[in-house]
Amino acid sequence: MSELVTGDAVVLGLRPAKLPSRALALAIDLVVVWTVFMLVSIGLAVATVTLDEAASAAIAVATFLLVLVGGPIAVETLSHGRSLGKLACGLRVVRDDGGPIRFRHALVRGAMGVVEILMTLGVVASIASLVSARGRRLGDVFAGTLVVRERVPAGRGVAVPPPPPWLVGRFAALDLSAVPDELWLAIRQYLTRMNQLDAEVGWSMATRLSGELAARTGVPVPEGVPAAAYLAGVVNERQARDARRVFAAAQRVSPEVAGPPADGQSGAGGVRAASGPMEWVAPVGPANPGASGVSGTDGSTVRTPGTGFAPPA
Repeated sequence: MSELVTGDAVVLGLRPAKLPSRALALAIDLVVVWTVFMLVSIGLAVATVTLDEAASAAIAVATFLLVLVGGPIAVETLSHGRSLGKLACGLRVVRDDGGPIRFRHALVRGAMGVVEILMTLGVVASIASLVSARGRRLGDVFAGTLVVRERVPAGRGVAVPPPPPWLVGRFAALDLSAVPDELWLAIRQYLTRMNQLDAEVGWSMATRLSGELAARTGVPVPEGVPAAAYLAGVVNERQARDARRVFAAAQRVSPEVAGPPADGQSGAGGVRAASGPMEWVAPVGPANPGASGVSGTDGSTVRTPGTGFAPPA
């Protein structure tokens, strides 16, 4: 499953990291943190050699808290969940809803890490991660976070599912000029992966994305239309407009070479050229297995792909 990325560069595909990769990332982080702690401790010991024993002990405790506890908290907060070990292993800490972590999440994880990692040599964290269905340690449970994989094997491109037939053409009047490319990318990635997401996370994402899209277009989501179906319908409308625009530009550039297709025939991308205004039709052919038949105006059958969306009751 490829990752789903929002405008905050946060993975929303939510593929939980397994214990081996988390253990390797933790080992790298511990080596770095302990190295820094030893170097700082040696430097402070040399600088405070003339202080009394109580002052030296206070400095040692402060160094422990600042370096071994405060250091990882600061790094996770500033990097939005990427420590050096997690970056090397392709992991990241996110909230349960897929959003970026904040200081309070990193603080809870760091405080619990002192108990379940430093004081118990990672035994408690390992047991909790093995017991948890999503590989979470106690710090993740109390902070409401999850460690996910960012780098996953690249797979074959997946097409955006078409909208329900009852939504095709319904958004022809929408003004899509104010929708940024980042939002289009997030919507497209959600639609191609929505069946692989956790049901609650997928519903939350669809609701948020549809709200952002409605705010950009200035038209609210139609009542009774599911958020995912609304997103698919608007994306389909944008693709139809792009196809018509590309086809019209190609006809203007080389009309004497290409020439208009015969009346009633479809050009590439499912755009039908005729004597009247252009009409968007679904591509026909074996590329749509399992499609359902829809009768055209000339009596022929146009096969449209299944959408996976159910019409409203």
